Amino acid sequence: MSHSLNRRRFLSAAGGASLAFAQQSTRPPNIIVLFADDMGYGDMACYGHPTLRTPNFDRMAAEGMRMTSFYAAAPVCTPSRVGLLTGRYPVRAGQPNNFGPDSTNGLNVYEILLPQFLKQRGYKTMMIGKWHLGHAQPEYMPTSRGFDNYLGLLYSNDMIPPWVQTKKPLHLYRNTEPVELMEDQSTLTERYTDEAVKFLRASASQPFFLYLPYAMPHLPISASKLKGHSRAGLYGDVIETIDWSVGQILDTVKQLGIDNNTLIVFTTDNGPWHDLPPRMLAKGVEPWHTGSKGLLRGAKGTTWEGGQRVPCLVRWPGVIPPRQVSMDMASTLDLLPTLVKAAGGAVPTDRIYDGSDLMPHWQGKAPSPRKQFFYFLGRQLQGLREGAWKCSLRPGAGPMLFDLDVDPSELYNRYEQNKEIGDRMLARMKDFAKELDADFAKA
Repeated sequence: MSHSLNRRRFLSAAGGASLAFAQQSTRPPNIIVLFADDMGYGDMACYGHPTLRTPNFDRMAAEGMRMTSFYAAAPVCTPSRVGLLTGRYPVRAGQPNNFGPDSTNGLNVYEILLPQFLKQRGYKTMMIGKWHLGHAQPEYMPTSRGFDNYLGLLYSNDMIPPWVQTKKPLHLYRNTEPVELMEDQSTLTERYTDEAVKFLRASASQPFFLYLPYAMPHLPISASKLKGHSRAGLYGDVIETIDWSVGQILDTVKQLGIDNNTLIVFTTDNGPWHDLPPRMLAKGVEPWHTGSKGLLRGAKGTTWEGGQRVPCLVRWPGVIPPRQVSMDMASTLDLLPTLVKAAGGAVPTDRIYDGSDLMPHWQGKAPSPRKQFFYFLGRQLQGLREGAWKCSLRPGAGPMLFDLDVDPSELYNRYEQNKEIGDRMLARMKDFAKELDADFAKA
């Protein structure tokens, strides 16, 4: 169960919620999804970082819900975005691995993306930031997948020499055309923010969807506006710049008088990139340019908690009561069905969705509907969480069972003492891998 408002405080907020939903009957909520890249679970003050200053993240947490058991759909970039925008496990959607600059394919056009659902509901849609779902053909580009307009990078900011061997230069794109060679990335967050504010000001009179997947703190990191500002070094400068960006968006929404009809979600695509491959330690990139290790074991590229448990903040004044902290399980897979329903739509019945509507939970009215979460690395199913228990099976290792309520750092394997639970979860994993035609890790 989540730790939310006490009953009396919730009832006092219910009147405002009723008014907001009455307004929604004539106009659905504006929706803003902010998505960081490789940002660690503990990389905000409100998630426990000792030196990072994040007043705007902290404001979102104070004015809405902070989730402590929230999971990205995958521990790496492309499939994580697939899960977010389709509401389906990346293996089910047919794209469990990353695209590169020289990739010739893209996310299957059969998949219906969140902006396509929202356009059907009359939303104006804009994407600013990292795409990473295919770019070689026009049908794979953001403007063919539900976005009216696009500004950003088509893939990760390290996909150039010396970090990745390719002859393709890294360009900033507007819609379908390259408009600038990205030789200096230090002002990207500021530029994305300026574009976002322009979009908000131009769109306040109609329902809109803004998707802003930041380029950073994916390596190589750089900063401009707040360079040298953070006690947490260059990485701290980057995070505090993203926090500044969130503040600009919150302030703009308030100035436009649309605060009470705007739902904002902030989360990240996976955990921090620790244990860097040697190719990344070039051109000034240092091992400490990644997020905090903190409480969780593992990192990006793994199915340990540190790879997929990520921060998530949600805010909608008058609808989502303030100062809630939820320990309940939820995932980026749940965002599409939640946001589509909030917009007055429904997902089709011709395919299986792996998420559920979180809104009653966000409102403090019900537990999270998510009862299970499956951990995939590429096509390989390596773990399952049910309640507090997480069962893991990795190549070359025996079964592992962790009680995440007691042991979120996954230090103590309790499989031998709880074999009945572990074996039942292993059987469920095997069945699910078969259902998705995925690989099943063998000890």
